[in-house]
Amino acid sequence: MSNSPLANALVITLLLFFSTMCVGWIGSAQNPAIGEQLMDLFAKEVAGEITKDNPVEMCAKLFGNNLGACILLFLGGASFGILTIFIMSLNGIVIGAIMEIVHETHSPLFVAAALIPHGIFEIPAFIIAGALGILLAQGLIAEWYGEGDTGKEVARYGRLFVLFVLPLVAAAACVEAFITPVIIQLVA
Repeated sequence: MSNSPLANALVITLLLFFSTMCVGWIGSAQNPAIGEQLMDLFAKEVAGEITKDNPVEMCAKLFGNNLGACILLFLGGASFGILTIFIMSLNGIVIGAIMEIVHETHSPLFVAAALIPHGIFEIPAFIIAGALGILLAQGLIAEWYGEGDTGKEVARYGRLFVLFVLPLVAAAACVEAFITPVIIQLVA
């Protein structure tokens, strides 16, 4: 691993996300009822509120929803990383399970068309926000032992959040609202 704490946190968060995504995929393949329940829950709690709107409203709701999730990932570090790890794992499991369920009824091209256009922005936003949450947790633990200054670190991490996560979330929302539906129609 790198000597950079941020690079290390990014690797940890990336591994956590993709390993839990595999757990969701495999779990849903082994027991489709689990995947169906997660799909229904996602459709009811998240997508149901978003997909009924026109693209501009959809973009705004997606932005708010994903920004809220990223803020929780980042500030979840204040729980010594427990909330950050839980949210990142839950997102990975749900995405993996949904991918498996959609894969059962649609082609791999359809799954890729539904995820990749906005996912290239959204997943890095989640990974970076989660990594910042891990760094926040590490800073709190270090301060607990009399090392470091968490307040200074939080300000630095907050700037990184605004510089990187915020634009990625905005780009993901725009692509998901305006471009992904068009691509899905082309491959459906």
